[in-house]
Amino acid sequence: MTRAFEDKARHLVLVLGDQLNAETAAFQDFDKEADAVLMLEVAKEASYIPQHKIRLALFFSGMRHFCQAIRDKGYTVHYVPLEDANNRGSFAEEIGRWCHKTRPDKLIVTKPGDHRVEAAIVKAERSLDCKLEIRADRHFIGTLEDFDEFADARKTLILETFYRRMRRRHDILMDGDKPVGGEWNFDKDNRESFGADGPGDIKAPRSFQTDDTTNEVIEMVEEHFSDSPGRLDAFDYPVARSQARAALRDFIEHRLPNFGTYQDAMVTDQPYLYHSRLSCVLNLHLLDPREAIDAAIAAYEAGDAPINAVEGFVRQILGWREFVRGVYWREMPDYADLNALDADLPMPAFMWTGETEMNCVKQSVGQLIDHAYAHHIQRLMVLGLFALLLGVRPYDVHRWHMSMYADAIDWVSLPNVLGMSQYADGGLVGSKPYAASGNYINKMSDYCADCRYNPKNATGEEACPFTTLYWDFLSRNRQRLRGNRRMGLQFNNLDRKDDSERRAIRNRADSLKSDLTADTYL
Repeated sequence: MTRAFEDKARHLVLVLGDQLNAETAAFQDFDKEADAVLMLEVAKEASYIPQHKIRLALFFSGMRHFCQAIRDKGYTVHYVPLEDANNRGSFAEEIGRWCHKTRPDKLIVTKPGDHRVEAAIVKAERSLDCKLEIRADRHFIGTLEDFDEFADARKTLILETFYRRMRRRHDILMDGDKPVGGEWNFDKDNRESFGADGPGDIKAPRSFQTDDTTNEVIEMVEEHFSDSPGRLDAFDYPVARSQARAALRDFIEHRLPNFGTYQDAMVTDQPYLYHSRLSCVLNLHLLDPREAIDAAIAAYEAGDAPINAVEGFVRQILGWREFVRGVYWREMPDYADLNALDADLPMPAFMWTGETEMNCVKQSVGQLIDHAYAHHIQRLMVLGLFALLLGVRPYDVHRWHMSMYADAIDWVSLPNVLGMSQYADGGLVGSKPYAASGNYINKMSDYCADCRYNPKNATGEEACPFTTLYWDFLSRNRQRLRGNRRMGLQFNNLDRKDDSERRAIRNRADSLKSDLTADTYL
């Protein structure tokens, strides 16, 4: 039986929307008789940027399900829904209100996944009559101290070096001191596209029916955030721990075996292909990364999945996910302001609506509208590539990413966007800009077959905007990037174009920039 709301708490444990796990460090030494949990739905967090309706529903539904789960275990939970008439709408004000009501000796929170949120909580402490304790996030396999130790010993941060270190340190996919399968990285075996016949039938990720709690959240989101991007009629995400584990089992059985080979491929009207759609439940802490890694390795050891698929999946979690988190907390808050290529254009409005003649963008944004999801190649080599080539302000790209993706948390979005996608950090995360023409998209997808533009052409009415902007990107950034040896071939190809062709490309690029950014959303 829970205590009355006004009862004094020894510890008040603040649980944020991306910390839905009762095994977090904040719950260490939790006393059900003396302590209480505080969970807040605050308007400021839901509206500081326009957010996809699915993203809002996912967070709120996940929070409400978690609240009920721990209440069922006897925890006292003070939960403030968005519609509560007493809800003051911000973390700082609500934390202050509840600390005044419960008079805790200590406010405890697991380290947030957003520097801005952590700063708001720290600022709120100054007006509280209790101590604030921020505890390390044990959800991750490595610690921030481990990452700093890695980074301090090197002049440059290289993912592959970090990934191998993590494999050795945690004995994952290791055979003694050698990598399982004889190679550290099977990326060269993970770049196949589908032939002319397409991928055939692929079992879609398991769909989860909405219950009364989720339906109430959907109704609330539609009422309070009617102008937000996206739609909710197809909401089917896992929102509870049991559903997250079911989603993992479904991926391991039905899509992992072919995930590696085709993880870079893109197909019209097929948002998921062999991808897992597990990033949301991982980022909300409904699924532990160790569970996901162990399940994939078990499939390999049972002969149910090949090494290129399993290693590729493990690399995304153990390597990339841990790497970008380390970069984020090591470099913030200054990291958010980086703009190494001096990109200065706004994000076009069609990146929220999909209303464009570029079929690859239309397809990818259409997926976002319907599912708040696009896999990593669509993110990096279609939507991110377009913003990079156009020259959109990097932080605007990040804000758009946070707006449109269900799995977006600041710690993972910012290094992926500013570093990997937009090269705004000048090479801290990625050793070169991921710049490519429309020919890459044509190779890895069937999008170009039904597009009015020709990916081979850089000038003329049929010229693919990606291809035009690719050559323009190389021209305008030549001085900034001339020392990057990995781009030598690209600049050599640029040099083969004569002055008249380069002028024609520049003129068309200037026209595209003006036309494509004429309408903006933010």
